[in-house]
Amino acid sequence: MSHHSPLLQANQAELAENPFSKNLSLQSLPYSGNSRLGFWYQHLCHQYFASHPNYQIVAEEIQLNHQGKTIGALDFVLKNTVTNTTEHWEVAIKFYLLFDGLWYGPNSRDRLDLKLSHMLNHQLAMSQHSCFKKQYPNLGEIKPKLLMQGRLYINPFRGEAIPTSCLGYTIDQSQSYGYWCYADDFNNINEPLYILKKGQWLTGKEANSPVLKEVGKEFVHCQSQSGDFWFVLPNEWPHA
Repeated sequence: MSHHSPLLQANQAELAENPFSKNLSLQSLPYSGNSRLGFWYQHLCHQYFASHPNYQIVAEEIQLNHQGKTIGALDFVLKNTVTNTTEHWEVAIKFYLLFDGLWYGPNSRDRLDLKLSHMLNHQLAMSQHSCFKKQYPNLGEIKPKLLMQGRLYINPFRGEAIPTSCLGYTIDQSQSYGYWCYADDFNNINEPLYILKKGQWLTGKEANSPVLKEVGKEFVHCQSQSGDFWFVLPNEWPHA
């Protein structure tokens, strides 16, 4: 996390720089929650924020209810001790693959432009909702911040131009791209690929990671012997 650039370049408004330093001494807390990668990532963010000298966690995982209905949730409310301001942080870890000018998740119902719009226009707006202000009346002005980390993937067998922005926000060019291919192109990769478990998607393969020998009907996330990250997908993706 500390060495991964955000997917989108930070601006002077809601898109945050990576606040996490390699030098932070983390509060190592065991995780026994939901196995989905997003929950694990939020747990890691908690550890980083709890260990950060410039932040204090005011509240986290706040559910907002209006007229008996859940309308949303906030990831973190933080006190920035340097600027003496309160900040609402939404965090996400995402993996998107370029296809015909759009960035799709391996589950193609997920797309970077849709996710970004939802985070900016819905999630970050939760701290301005009357329900939140009623629940936390003494916080005053709150600055919204979005941190979206992960990785973007391109297909070296398609030769597609890489977009430089999404919804007008600049894609961070300092990140390292991964690669993806269809099952039919799997044999054109000239080095072994090692299958990654979900928790290894960001950190990479381990000594006991198995070699990918054949491709089935589901996508597979791997890392090559030289360190490149690969998705291998069914030939029908993203329309399957």
